[in-house]
Amino acid sequence: MGIGKSGTILLADIGGTNARFALNRNDQTGPIDYVKVADFPTVREAIADVLAGRSGGEQPQRAVLAVAGPVTNNRCVMTNSPWVIDGNELQPALGFDSVHVLNDFEVVAWSLPALQPADLIPLGGGDGLPGEPLLVVGPGTGFGVSCLIERHGSRLAVVTEAGHATLPAENEREERVIACLRRRLGHVSIERGALSGSGLQNLYEALGEIDGVQVPHRDAAAITKAALEGSCPVSRATLEMFCAILGSVAGNLAVTFGARGGVYIAGGIVPRFREFLAASAFRARFEAKGRFQDYLRNIPTRLVIKPDASFVGLKMFADHTAD
Repeated sequence: MGIGKSGTILLADIGGTNARFALNRNDQTGPIDYVKVADFPTVREAIADVLAGRSGGEQPQRAVLAVAGPVTNNRCVMTNSPWVIDGNELQPALGFDSVHVLNDFEVVAWSLPALQPADLIPLGGGDGLPGEPLLVVGPGTGFGVSCLIERHGSRLAVVTEAGHATLPAENEREERVIACLRRRLGHVSIERGALSGSGLQNLYEALGEIDGVQVPHRDAAAITKAALEGSCPVSRATLEMFCAILGSVAGNLAVTFGARGGVYIAGGIVPRFREFLAASAFRARFEAKGRFQDYLRNIPTRLVIKPDASFVGLKMFADHTAD
């Protein structure tokens, strides 16, 4: 049984290094507290500290927590931190009526219907069909994919491990890059082969190798910087291929999920080169599905530029589960 929208809810976005917390009271989300994960042995102690400083003695009825990791049975063992986020333990320990633990990309999917035009940069396509699935893909530390489905007044965010599917090639040059990466990595996934920070670096090194160019060691940020400055042809070719592959993969996932409501690009990497993406082969490759080109042409693609989209998603989920 829900508590309606008038109660106080603790909202949190928990990563491997930093965690962010906010209290939602009377349908309004308050200021965000930033906490270093290393400063607290457990998430329980971090939450207790935030509540002591923010709640004014008021006990929130519910908590909705987004975590950067896989969630099973309302529990996440964090990959890059010692925290274990277990909703079923936190609920009685901290006096909540309920605690929901959600994957961070699931939460971004929940935010999509509430995002405003100022939160988005359009990247082609039509308006999208109302009520049809909304897909979010996100190159960052990894490659996140989630799909929001609405049926009969109910919403469900499907969490996937699509980033670990095999990276497809669309032309001979990409086939050569993937063959090079296969020799190094074995299985070449979408995430490790291209669409993540480490994927961008792998792509750069593979392009240098197949072109016979000695390239200096660069991480994803340095590759992006050199590409945008035009100071390194291999870095620029890498970013061009990254955008093209992102288009192909996003198009593949759009037809897989039937995401005729729209496809959204999130994550930490792409907002750094939004103009480059818009001018790239991204949209052409998104639509390049042979007989299904008309199907893809009508699907809008948009870049999410709102920094706190996760808190919009946490609130949307809390509202949906309140009644």
